[in-house]
Amino acid sequence: MDERKDEELREPEAEAEDTAEEQTAAAEEPAAETEATGPEHGREKGFRGARAARREAELKKELEQLKEERDAALGAEKDKYLRLAAEYDNYRKRSQKERETVYADAKADTVLQLLPVYDNLERALKAECSDGAFYKGVEMIMDQLMGIFAKLGVEVIQAAGQTFDPALHNAVIHVEDESLGENVVAEEFQKGFTLNGKVIRFAMVKVAN
Repeated sequence: MDERKDEELREPEAEAEDTAEEQTAAAEEPAAETEATGPEHGREKGFRGARAARREAELKKELEQLKEERDAALGAEKDKYLRLAAEYDNYRKRSQKERETVYADAKADTVLQLLPVYDNLERALKAECSDGAFYKGVEMIMDQLMGIFAKLGVEVIQAAGQTFDPALHNAVIHVEDESLGENVVAEEFQKGFTLNGKVIRFAMVKVAN
């Protein structure tokens, strides 16, 4: 009986102690929160924000610098490409012109080598010939040669009866002839030729008045 009474007496005391401890803990919690949200915590938070802002500004500056370097590099490469393209275009045009010049010179030299053949065929056709077949053969050769000349762009310079032109005719004799006008080609001694509009041999002529 006495033990039961003692236990009954101790139970209210234990409950009272537990309640007191809970109240003490509850009182300490706001104090801790106050400490966490106090002036020192605010200053630390401000320092962290300032550091983050500075870091962000540094990163932006670095990014802008990288963009400028990239743009400068791209600009340099573009200028290099444009210069190279211009140089290549000039080289291509120069090479094309040189090839055309070499081809034109080679063609002119070839035609010049054939002109004596033309002169001999012309003399043969002007000469008296009793052999009609022979004359016809020479005439066919001349026609074939003139066909080759036409394909190459070779043309005969008109001379007899034309007004003398120093750019086309080479006057070797001057005569007075009342039947002809002034500076008229009275006679042609040798045919002249042009190649693609350029004189490769002047016509040798006699000029009247």
